[in-house]
Amino acid sequence: MYPYAKRIFDLASSIIILVLLSPLLLFVALCIKLDSPGPVLFRQERIGIHKEPFVIYKFRTMHVETPKNVPTAMLLNPEKHITRVGKWIRKMSIDELPQLFNIIKGEMSIVGPRPIIAAEAELIRERTKLGTYSILPGVTGL
Repeated sequence: MYPYAKRIFDLASSIIILVLLSPLLLFVALCIKLDSPGPVLFRQERIGIHKEPFVIYKFRTMHVETPKNVPTAMLLNPEKHITRVGKWIRKMSIDELPQLFNIIKGEMSIVGPRPIIAAEAELIRERTKLGTYSILPGVTGL
């Protein structure tokens, strides 16, 4: 019963939030396009439930030539890779809003452990020991 209720909550909440925030999403997309060349959305493979890979959607906050599968913290001088609009988007956590589409697709939940990239092997091992991959990853974290 609980998994079905959680799925219904996630799905309904995501659709409502997307509808209500659609003007903001369009405004952010326009700002990204005007600020730097490249796509509006950033797509990256992440590790999901049962260690299955999936493609996560985020608003692009970095220049297109930035390495794709490297955590921001591991980049040399990460600030130089972030766009002007990207700094604002990250500060407000608006870059995470496209993940509502991942929720609709059933790949994520609103609440759950943040999904990580496959390159973070040590963290994946630790999460496996804890059983983290038995639940859907989430937008908000635990």
